[in-house]
Amino acid sequence: YITIRGKGPIVQELKNEAKKVDRILLATDPDREGEAISWHLAHILGIDEDEPIRVEFNEITKDAVLKAVKKPRPINMDLVDAQQARRILDRLVGYKISPLLWRKIKKGLSAGRVQSVAVKLICDREKEIENFVPEEYWTIVALLEKDGTIFEANFYGIYENGEEKKVELSNRKEVDGILK
Repeated sequence: YITIRGKGPIVQELKNEAKKVDRILLATDPDREGEAISWHLAHILGIDEDEPIRVEFNEITKDAVLKAVKKPRPINMDLVDAQQARRILDRLVGYKISPLLWRKIKKGLSAGRVQSVAVKLICDREKEIENFVPEEYWTIVALLEKDGTIFEANFYGIYENGEEKKVELSNRKEVDGILK
């Protein structure tokens, strides 16, 4: 990793401040990204990530912070590795699909892992639509009455050799034949 351009002074300031203290606790967000940020900070500041340097809390209240500071833990490398894998997937998948989104939908859109699946579903559906071959079909509906009650009856098929057989109606000629 390299320091982001323009962030050198901040990194230097952190290193200078770190030299003035006996202990550093890292309290980044309690998720993969936060864990990775803590790992990067530990690396930059020369802190052993196996030491109990990581504190975690879900609310910024005096009680929550004091409780977290009493229970520091080492950096969870599984979370750091998960973040690294996510980052790689973003680059392998998202970077290749984003230009497609720019051409087909709107400039500046970004495709990550989830968006990539959505784009694939959209593309698959678009292919289905493009490959669709329209087929003509007909239905026969009769309005019938019995004892003053009117109801609809849909044509299903015919009886042939004592069995009901479904008939697909695909043109006017077939419909006229049934009606006769």
